[in-house]
Amino acid sequence: MMKLEGITAFVAVAESRSISEASRRLNLSKSVVSDRLSELERVLGTTLLHRTTRSLSLTEDGSAFLERAVRIVNEVRDATDDMAERRGDLKGALSLSAPVTFGRLHLGPALYPFLLQNPALEVSLDMDDRRVDVSSAGFDAVVRHGPIVDSRLMAWKLAPSRRLLVASTDYLEQHGTPHNAAELEGHRGIFYTNRGVADWRFVGPNGAVIVRAKVALRVNHGDMIRDAAVAGLGIALLPTFIAGPAIRDGSLTVIDVGLQAEDEFIYIAHSEGRRPSAKLRALADHLRKAFGSPPYWEP
Repeated sequence: MMKLEGITAFVAVAESRSISEASRRLNLSKSVVSDRLSELERVLGTTLLHRTTRSLSLTEDGSAFLERAVRIVNEVRDATDDMAERRGDLKGALSLSAPVTFGRLHLGPALYPFLLQNPALEVSLDMDDRRVDVSSAGFDAVVRHGPIVDSRLMAWKLAPSRRLLVASTDYLEQHGTPHNAAELEGHRGIFYTNRGVADWRFVGPNGAVIVRAKVALRVNHGDMIRDAAVAGLGIALLPTFIAGPAIRDGSLTVIDVGLQAEDEFIYIAHSEGRRPSAKLRALADHLRKAFGSPPYWEP
């Protein structure tokens, strides 16, 4: 008889291409995951996965079975969520990914009371500034900061994210304050490497404006960009959820060059085609209220 736990193990391994990662995701030992896979293959009478010491891949039968297996796992999860929602209960696993700085500064403090209110929830939060693929990485949803561009995702806006050009008073006293895009290009910039290019993008009266300053530092961590700007290393384009406290206490000064940074948002996104669970909808509603409109971090 085919067991749901075996199908669940197969889907986790197929999506992560790793028994170790699947066992971490399922909170099981590798031996248990392997045993469940072997039992499923025995029941089906076929090999679903090619296993070697270095790699793991789907067989032809495994690829054919995966689509239905994913549908079965999702249907069972949705049915469980529906029953919990009918009882006014939120329970079960919820796997999320979020950027490091926003997660530490704002998502965590908003998430903790939600978990206290819903003790039957089991939330796994992966903090990583890399853009992850929701489905293949096994996440129910991702919290992101930026423009909403991935057409494969269904995104819900949680809060607007305003970005400002900032620098320390010492830097501006030494190098002068730019007043337009041309002057800004002559300055030293601190850039976020995960955006891929060392430039700043604005919206002006006549459309998009791209400014390329001299690179003082490229780094993949928002806290370090803020700290480098406070230290006087150069100018940074930072979201107010990072720069707000430093602007309020005078460590950073806002620079006005007559342009607005492109619109960005804090949003939560899940895979297109999947009905969002009750617990995910409840979390999104809670985060919107916790962040506020306008968000509380605005200086």
